[in-house]
Amino acid sequence: MSIPERPQLRPFLAAAPDEGDPRFVILWDRLGIGAGPQRLTLLEFACLQMFDGQRTLRDIQAEAIRRVGGELLPFEMFVTLAKRMEEALFLDGPRFRDRLAGPIREPSCLDSYGSDPDEVRRLVRRQFTDPRGPGLPGPPRPDGRLRGALIPHIDYYRGGVSYAWGFKEVIERTDASLFVIIGTSHLGARNFALTRKDFKTPLGIARTDQTFIDRLVAHYGDGLFDDELVHLPEWSIELEVVFLQYLHGDRPFRIVPLLVGSFQDMIEADKLPLNRPDVARMVEALRRAEAETREPVCYLISGDLAHIGPKFGDPEPVWPAALAHSREQDQAILRQAEAADPAGYFRVIADEEDRRRICGLPPTYVALEAMRPSHGRLLHYDQYVHPRGHESVSFASVAFYR
Repeated sequence: MSIPERPQLRPFLAAAPDEGDPRFVILWDRLGIGAGPQRLTLLEFACLQMFDGQRTLRDIQAEAIRRVGGELLPFEMFVTLAKRMEEALFLDGPRFRDRLAGPIREPSCLDSYGSDPDEVRRLVRRQFTDPRGPGLPGPPRPDGRLRGALIPHIDYYRGGVSYAWGFKEVIERTDASLFVIIGTSHLGARNFALTRKDFKTPLGIARTDQTFIDRLVAHYGDGLFDDELVHLPEWSIELEVVFLQYLHGDRPFRIVPLLVGSFQDMIEADKLPLNRPDVARMVEALRRAEAETREPVCYLISGDLAHIGPKFGDPEPVWPAALAHSREQDQAILRQAEAADPAGYFRVIADEEDRRRICGLPPTYVALEAMRPSHGRLLHYDQYVHPRGHESVSFASVAFYR
């Protein structure tokens, strides 16, 4: 296998000390498309910091002499390290770019719902028929009033019933076959990330609507594909697509997959996100793209609510008092959602400085501003609580109407 003359580590790699042996570092792929985690010596890891695309392996060897105190390291060590990184798909180059170039976005969270189509269908069906669920959807009765819905993106085993409440309303109340899915970007992009790739799941391939995407790009401008890579490992859109595929069956539908990064800068500045130029531009672009579309458009917001407990950095386990407080704050947020008030929604979260990490804030705010519903209706709310209080995640389904 050939290696680049000037090797460069690719984006979205992460590293941490090996907890079992501090002499080693674990390097892994946040995109989930390369090989498994790589265990490196501290020396190997130090050398990798020089894989910057500017230095040749000879340059790196020469620089390493200075960094390790004058010891000449064998050139073969650097060749072997570069080959290892190339084989793992950890280097930027033709193999990595070819892996990204295909028109299909492969599923990234099969461990959440399985790879067998029949089992996936049974799993989704159980969310509707569960004693806490809404029952299976009835005959469609669209009246043109449903604009969209907030749906969770927690895994199905913990939050699938809430998905069912939201999707039952969607499938019964709209005849739209075009869904703009606005989801949380968990890799922390601070802007918007769009992709033209079709989404593959065990239930088939969901096609993206290239015409709507063209309109969105025309009205927004450059930059929407700069962070396209974050779509590869992101689950927030994929988990909504599976439900759409199950409910639509053989009826075709299309999606527009849009991820939204953090609004932490606006929380810290105590300013509404609409004051940020890229947010205002996206809201306007969505409105104009929809206005030019001669068919119903349904918005799906993929976002959860609070994330509290030691797993997320809080010092104390999640005890009943903390859960009660979090539930009360969630209800304050959801009242603003039902009022279709994006500014009020943001203000509740900003006033507590987002201490509970409301990951659904960015997509919900953008979608509410774009679709401008008259009101919303809470369909379902729940909190997942770890048995030992290590974490709690809350989530809800809310329908929005004209």
